[in-house]
Amino acid sequence: MSQTPIRRLDAREPEFLSTLDALLAFEAEADGRIDAAVTEILQAVRTTGDAAVVEYTRRFDGLDVKSMVALELPRSELQLALDSLRPEQREALTVAADRVRVYHERQKGESWEFTEADGTRLGQKVTPLDRVGLYVPGGRASYPSSVLMNAIPAKVAGVGELIMVVPTPRGEKNPLVLAAAAITGVDRVFTIGGAQAVAALAYGTQTIPQVDKIVGPGNAYVAEAKRRVFGTVGIDMVAGPSEVLIISDGSGHADWVAMDLFAQAEHDELAQSILLCTDAGFIDAVHEAIDRLLPTMPRRDTIAKSLANRGALIHVDSLEQACAIANRIAPEHLELSLDDAEAWIAHIRHAGAIFVGHWAVEALGDYCAGPNHVLPTMRSARFSSPLGTYDFQKRTSIVHISQAGAQHLGKVASILAHGEGLQAHARSAEMRLKV
Repeated sequence: MSQTPIRRLDAREPEFLSTLDALLAFEAEADGRIDAAVTEILQAVRTTGDAAVVEYTRRFDGLDVKSMVALELPRSELQLALDSLRPEQREALTVAADRVRVYHERQKGESWEFTEADGTRLGQKVTPLDRVGLYVPGGRASYPSSVLMNAIPAKVAGVGELIMVVPTPRGEKNPLVLAAAAITGVDRVFTIGGAQAVAALAYGTQTIPQVDKIVGPGNAYVAEAKRRVFGTVGIDMVAGPSEVLIISDGSGHADWVAMDLFAQAEHDELAQSILLCTDAGFIDAVHEAIDRLLPTMPRRDTIAKSLANRGALIHVDSLEQACAIANRIAPEHLELSLDDAEAWIAHIRHAGAIFVGHWAVEALGDYCAGPNHVLPTMRSARFSSPLGTYDFQKRTSIVHISQAGAQHLGKVASILAHGEGLQAHARSAEMRLKV
């Protein structure tokens, strides 16, 4: 009998969909302490700038600093971190960066224009953002892959200046993170974090210029701060816990599937790992593999709690039913662990990323496959997309109206404006009409 608690569900049961919806439901609980702290920090940084950032950095990160000068890393330190890596680390970072860059270069939007018969010209101008802020977690949670996935599409888009903030609690600097900043061409790096870093980027301080958009993951304080400053600046998204959904026909390796479930579960106790499978015997084999492999995992306690809290092994009647359930879930990561995986891509409408076949493991997508690993969570893949080059470009409409075009369009606009009761709009258009 299995020792690892994880839900076993059957999609044929009459209450299945309500049970599934309850399993999927996730809303970050409003924490009054986080709310109050973020309110105070945002206001302080907006009011006093550098002084507030320095004080919060001293208080929260344990750094004995007196000015922002001490919190900016020179480019020479980034290059030194890169030069100091072991050869295999530098090679891995370089290969991953190159693959991410090649993929995102294909996403770059271009300006366009067309001309109508009367000489009217309409178009769209695509322009990169001037300045972007990149938040990177620091200390024990250090993610060089996040630097690659956020900085590279920004640079491909042509962003003028990329400012990275990364906390260094007690002075702990992750050399891989700094090396990733060097490889990707980050322009400035400040060793600050938390809501104070978000505030500095959003409002600007005496040292840190205001950015146009803030991207990158962070803790609950960072997420709340990003939510609050949206509108003053753009943000990528406020992401929820990581998710994987695996669709299996029983043709794969049970150990592989179990480890793929672990790979998401080890992120966080609230991460979600779900298997949909047409083969009840294979589900048993996966559950056995979970029991056998879990004790070997360094993060087994987190994995076990994640699987117990939000995981599930679900028996489905058919792959058609599995795909319908997948579209209802709209997962961040979807693995098609199928012999004929290619044939089922067309059945998927909602997913952040689709990993096709037994070899396309989601972990490769996190680091080096090429597509972005910043993906919509909490069912938002129904209406949003992965982070990409297009997120660092904006579009401006271009309108050239010819004299001939104004005669036709002016009459149309006049009728519609009068219908809306906006007489000045109507008169403005009518003045261009020939008498």
